[in-house]
Amino acid sequence: MSTATTVPGGGEVVAARVVDAVKVYGRGDTEVRALDRVSVAFPAGRFTAIMGPSGSGKSTLMHCAAGLDTLTSGSAYIGGTELGALDDRRLTLLRRERVGFVFQAFNLIPTLTVAENITLPQDLAGIRGDAAWLDGLIDVVGLRDRLHHRPAELSGGQQQRVAVARALAGSPDVVFADEPTGNLDSRSGEEVLGLLGRAVREMGRTVVMVTHDPVAAAHADAVVFLADGRLVDRMEGPTADRVLDRLKAFDTRTPRADPASASASASASAKAAKAAAAASTGAES
Repeated sequence: MSTATTVPGGGEVVAARVVDAVKVYGRGDTEVRALDRVSVAFPAGRFTAIMGPSGSGKSTLMHCAAGLDTLTSGSAYIGGTELGALDDRRLTLLRRERVGFVFQAFNLIPTLTVAENITLPQDLAGIRGDAAWLDGLIDVVGLRDRLHHRPAELSGGQQQRVAVARALAGSPDVVFADEPTGNLDSRSGEEVLGLLGRAVREMGRTVVMVTHDPVAAAHADAVVFLADGRLVDRMEGPTADRVLDRLKAFDTRTPRADPASASASASASAKAAKAAAAASTGAES
């Protein structure tokens, strides 16, 4: 059951949003403001891409919106639930029950079959999945003839389809995908992007995807652009050419100083990656 909410003062129903989001790494001379008062809503039942140059804050935004990392100030919401108001146990439960994750790394368990990997989060939580939903999902992702195979017997594209199916198996309010085609060839990438689009159009899900690829972004209903930790533009009905033209404008900008951000960002990225792997498989404690 969806728990999307209406934005205060507006009629738009949203699955996730951040308000005045600030994320700071480091202190003093090494301080890096990865997010600088970003407010953005991700509409329910739509596919939104997040784009921007390297260091723009796009992955940080996704991690904070998904509850994989915490904001320095501001608020993040899944539906009407403010993530900052939850303790670790309740945040883990929210991610497990209401959020799906897809990342570059497939994070499949090599000793489990496709079917077992898909239902792993529900099995670990002791939850009996909706059999009809799972049956329809297997057809949507095109894996019915691979259910008893193990990951090593699948192509990269097939493994990522398993990861997408796992993210959707619990019928989450929103699926966050961070560069989901980054490890795939162009054909496999198109298959996965088409699958995410079908999850929105045919299954009523909400997808938020970070990508650097204009072709991938063109599969979305809208693209939001970040630069220097700030939200700078939004494009409805994107095409690869329009997105590429918008990204070219960033090439003329003077990049912000990034003093010693490597150590702070690397530490934060490692922490988020560990949380992401646990969240995507449902293996959080």
